[in-house]
Amino acid sequence: MTTGATSPSYDVVVVGGGMAGVSVAYELARDRTVLLLEMEPTLAYHSTGRSAAMYLETYGGPQIRALTLASRPFLEGPPAGFERALMTPRPLLQIARTGHAEVIDALYEQVRPLVASATTVDAVRAAQLCPILRPGSVAAGLFEPHAMELDVHALHQGYVRGLRTRGGTVMRGRRVERLHASGDTWEVHVADGVVARADIVVNAAGAWADRVAGAAGCAPVGLTPRRRTVFTIPGEDVPRARDLPLLYDAQESFYIKPEGEQFLCSPADRTPCEPGDVAPDTLEIARALDEIREVTTVAARSVRTSWAGLRTFAPDEEFVVGFDPTAHGLFWLAGQGGYGIQTAPATARLAANLIRGEEAPDDIARLGLDVALLSPLRFR
Repeated sequence: MTTGATSPSYDVVVVGGGMAGVSVAYELARDRTVLLLEMEPTLAYHSTGRSAAMYLETYGGPQIRALTLASRPFLEGPPAGFERALMTPRPLLQIARTGHAEVIDALYEQVRPLVASATTVDAVRAAQLCPILRPGSVAAGLFEPHAMELDVHALHQGYVRGLRTRGGTVMRGRRVERLHASGDTWEVHVADGVVARADIVVNAAGAWADRVAGAAGCAPVGLTPRRRTVFTIPGEDVPRARDLPLLYDAQESFYIKPEGEQFLCSPADRTPCEPGDVAPDTLEIARALDEIREVTTVAARSVRTSWAGLRTFAPDEEFVVGFDPTAHGLFWLAGQGGYGIQTAPATARLAANLIRGEEAPDDIARLGLDVALLSPLRFR
């Protein structure tokens, strides 16, 4: 970092302190001076800090699965500065209700090229894998034996520690008001003036990414924040609840995951909303409780706690990773929906390579990732 008369200069300013922002800042700080700006007093407040914390290789489309698979080596054996146990086993069982077995068949055809361990199971085997399933409620399932629970806090804090160790700077409570291009340099304006100058600005602002682009005078890509409600219910009366898999309705009406002596549940809602501190949807919680009682033997009559977070999607529900076609030096890292945690290590490496003017990392490219499908150019 070099200090001018009015504000410090960096190679890169990253806007957004969630998982996307801290991970790419960490990767770039290896050979760049980096400032991370977060508008909230706390990092990872709106999305990262409210994640259900799973690593699922069968989750998402081909591009997302490639980034998920490429992230596994990092998550299994993180570098120095990260807690060593970022993942613990928690298999996934996706189910189709009676009369809808074709949903599982279609899903299996999509995932089997990259996820060889995934297998289809009939109703009998599904009940063996997940004894809380109510007899007659399920037609078939897709079992992912190597799914994992993620320690999201440890991963996020490992990136923050690593960023600082590499000389990066973190500023909280600084909302970007305007981004002004002066030649090849960006001036980053907050409420009390210019906070920094940089050659490159990374827009990793999550639900606010379109607004950050607007602050730079750029067109939005059409991101939609969507609310995801989460709640917990008692599980003490369920035998060996800790050993159950994550149970997920393949038609996305609910999921239920063991968490200590309780279950963490969601109605899997995707309600469009404005960026902000969203509240849980009580009607969706009631619907999910009905679904859980219908499909499982869990009583699910009382809710212990509930909260909600934001998952932000591009119009085609692919990530947005790449330089803006109209603004030199403005890089998008947004639209990561519900996949941003499990893909963070690979997505950050990909973004850092592109920012440096390099190709996608070889291990990610070998998994079939098509960078053009993630580029903001596709919206112009």
